[in-house]
Amino acid sequence: DPSTQPDAIRSFLHAEETLVAEFMPRGARAVDFGCGTGRHLIALRDRLSLGVGIDYEGAYIAEAARRHPGRPLHFLVADATAVPLGTEFDVALCLTNTWGTMSDKLAVLGEMRRLAPKPAARFITVYAPSSVQPRCEWYANMGHEVIDVTDTCIVAQGGFTSEHFTEDRLRSLVGECSLQSIGTIAYFVQA
Repeated sequence: DPSTQPDAIRSFLHAEETLVAEFMPRGARAVDFGCGTGRHLIALRDRLSLGVGIDYEGAYIAEAARRHPGRPLHFLVADATAVPLGTEFDVALCLTNTWGTMSDKLAVLGEMRRLAPKPAARFITVYAPSSVQPRCEWYANMGHEVIDVTDTCIVAQGGFTSEHFTEDRLRSLVGECSLQSIGTIAYFVQA
């Protein structure tokens, strides 16, 4: 809901969508890890020959399928560390800091590499440490009380944990990659 988003978050989300669309090859086959309600794939649908969104949350997948039933998009409930697909994709996505909320980031990255094995075919967007203040405001606006902020994450009531990353930390986790700033609060990682 844009009404809950501070300006810095709203600017990031718009810039992220624009950047991903610029990098997405026309006619691509894309898989979106942690797709939620399908926002990114739905926005990209005219550029894709196939889009598959995966999320562990069944209600999100049902909403994604309701919002865009049928080809070229498909949505399925799956564990991002063990995706039940054997086909190869041109691009694997994990956007809007979804990777920063996942407990086994390296296993997810391994699945992204397995499904989109070509160099620079993985697109990840994550928050930088400079995002803490607008994220805390955003979470509060959505009714999620922030109970702790550390050098690497924000923890909200109920256990929701959202990490933020320095460039050095990203490179140590992802390995060979290119990093591009998205506004002042996030990074676009191409690995």
